[in-house]
Amino acid sequence: MMHTILGAGGAIGVDLAKSLAAHSRAVRLVGRNPKKVNDNDELVRADLLNASATADAVKGSSVAYLTAGLPYRVDVWQRDWPIVMRNVIDACKRHNAKLVFFDNVYMYGLVKGKMTEETPFNPNSKKGEVRAKIAQMLLDEIKQGNLTALIARAPDFYGINLQTSILEFTVIQNLRKGKSAQWFCNPDALHNFIFTPDAAKATALLGNTESAFNQTWHLPTAEPVTGRTLVALFAQAFKTSPKISVLSPFMLKMLSPFVPILKEFKEMLYQYEFDYQFDSSKFQKAFGMLPTRYEDGAKLIATS
Repeated sequence: MMHTILGAGGAIGVDLAKSLAAHSRAVRLVGRNPKKVNDNDELVRADLLNASATADAVKGSSVAYLTAGLPYRVDVWQRDWPIVMRNVIDACKRHNAKLVFFDNVYMYGLVKGKMTEETPFNPNSKKGEVRAKIAQMLLDEIKQGNLTALIARAPDFYGINLQTSILEFTVIQNLRKGKSAQWFCNPDALHNFIFTPDAAKATALLGNTESAFNQTWHLPTAEPVTGRTLVALFAQAFKTSPKISVLSPFMLKMLSPFVPILKEFKEMLYQYEFDYQFDSSKFQKAFGMLPTRYEDGAKLIATS
């Protein structure tokens, strides 16, 4: 059985390739410049914005995993994500491949209480509107019986040497240097983060479980903690002081002309102003896989 990762160079791609190797010797990595993770990996260069190239990349696959990451810009997401999703859906339908879509939580918007697989889409950001649109594209194909697929959904993530994690830039790198950690808006609000090896292992498990398809799954994530608690745990791992500097919305507005990604991140600040509680109990009950504790993940990162 060929397992194909579309967007293998993304934040989850490397860990997913490692996890899939435990299930199959046939792993194909697809990207603009893919690099081997396992010795037996097959490499395919393809642009997912090209329908023909996407179809060729999926050909012969039993399961395709869409883990691509696009530049963090609203205009790029609005223009490119629907094209990528349509190309991948059509390629999987054409070649009778199952699809696993690695998704985030932006489509839920601000949720009072816990986010579950049953939480309705109610985005309050432009990026959330895009994520709701492409997730609904996939759900409609499943409902119509055109495609066998599942959504593997994850909250914000952190991992070892992970350069695309906001926690890496604001907390981990600063504490590693003995500086104050930075936190957005409200360090006393609850927030979850998933450890990327957990996300990858769980996604690979879902892709290799027939009964998991045609459902949405929240990947195994530790219980939410406050920003202050999380900073303290990482500071302990780095053997430094748990100093924290709070970045207010006003400060971010002032900094955004000099740090472009902050301008893009501004519409997502609600996730740090209010409690952000991601519930993964469905997965944990079904598969018995417990998430990595924050203190253990911090120790692994500190010693990497």
